[in-house]
Amino acid sequence: MNLNSVLKKVKKASYQLQTTDESVVNEVLGELADALIDGSADILTANRKDLEKMGHDDPVYDRVELSGERINDIADSIRVVADYDSPIGEILEEHTSDNGLELSKVRVPVGVCGVIFEARPNVIVDVFTLCFKSRNACVMKGGSQSEESNEAIMKVIHGVLVKHDLADVAVLLPNDRELVAEMMKADEFIDMIIPRGGAGLIRFVRDNATVPVIETGAGVVHTYFDEFGDTDMGRKIIYNAKTDRPSVCNALDTLLIHESRLSDLEELCRDLFQEKVEIRADEKAFEALDGQYEFLKKAVAEDFGTEYLSLKMSVKVVKSLDEAISHINTYGSGHSEAIISKNDENCEKFLKAVDAAAVYVNASTRFTDGGVFGLGAEIGISTQKLHARGPMGIKELTSYKWQVRGDGQVR
Repeated sequence: MNLNSVLKKVKKASYQLQTTDESVVNEVLGELADALIDGSADILTANRKDLEKMGHDDPVYDRVELSGERINDIADSIRVVADYDSPIGEILEEHTSDNGLELSKVRVPVGVCGVIFEARPNVIVDVFTLCFKSRNACVMKGGSQSEESNEAIMKVIHGVLVKHDLADVAVLLPNDRELVAEMMKADEFIDMIIPRGGAGLIRFVRDNATVPVIETGAGVVHTYFDEFGDTDMGRKIIYNAKTDRPSVCNALDTLLIHESRLSDLEELCRDLFQEKVEIRADEKAFEALDGQYEFLKKAVAEDFGTEYLSLKMSVKVVKSLDEAISHINTYGSGHSEAIISKNDENCEKFLKAVDAAAVYVNASTRFTDGGVFGLGAEIGISTQKLHARGPMGIKELTSYKWQVRGDGQVR
């Protein structure tokens, strides 16, 4: 593949897309939702080929696996995004200067978004849908784990785009590492790159790209059970955050517990025992659980700051709220963090002092999701602070320009 030739077409198509009528955009998205359901048999056949390459116990398996229900959910998310008002053209600020110039700060597309992702085939649909609704073209590169699924889904997307003479606004690159290296340095054509995957992928893209990068995905997630926490509430939240979908980025990795509540640790972990969650406990937590739990190990330094993506978690005992906050800000990845407490003062301090994109009080971190946050879908969850932070929906894929209207003014 001559990548430069492909990217030139995508760049040109991005300009065409900026002037495409909103009715056409919504029509394409509606047709895509229907086409995915109509083509679900072929997509699931391709998906089975990907799943055959890995074992059921592989943490990636759940991320790759599709079903009729999941495809219906993907189609529903497309329709939700299509129903949103377009942010493009929104006037963010406007005023008239002393000399009569009319200045407007107007929301516009970024242009061409590049996305490099691992495992999840639904990412293709999320990326395309959000980019298309926000009038951005997109260049995507998926992982080898979901290669067959990715190609099957892209075939459906391309089929819809061809009908509307918009074929070049979305491209899926072949599984070729050399193309990835070229893509990351194609700043003449690509305006922004978003890596979606593990910490290794994100570091690689950040360290090697000349295209501006938004870091997303890696989630080292904590929940702090405060000295004023409710045990029954805590048990339910901890269980949900760890076991609902352990392979995703907003799943719980480390439980912090105030030393005055150490006697409640066994009860807090009771439901985890039934799911055979492996707990890696510090010295005090290990003593509290020793003999009560089969899947217990003594923690080592590396167990804190680790994103497990599986039925494993660490537990650490802390002496104070300040120590919990300090631990989170040291070992967290800036993704999602939670406190369980009935003390309003402690909760407010936690909300203010914890440095993360999403900070929770008395709720599971599993809610950090574009759909749950009312964005319809997400292109990723940004863990950085420049441009976008947290789940990235349509508005996070825009920039702005100043439009200035005059009547002959000179300076």
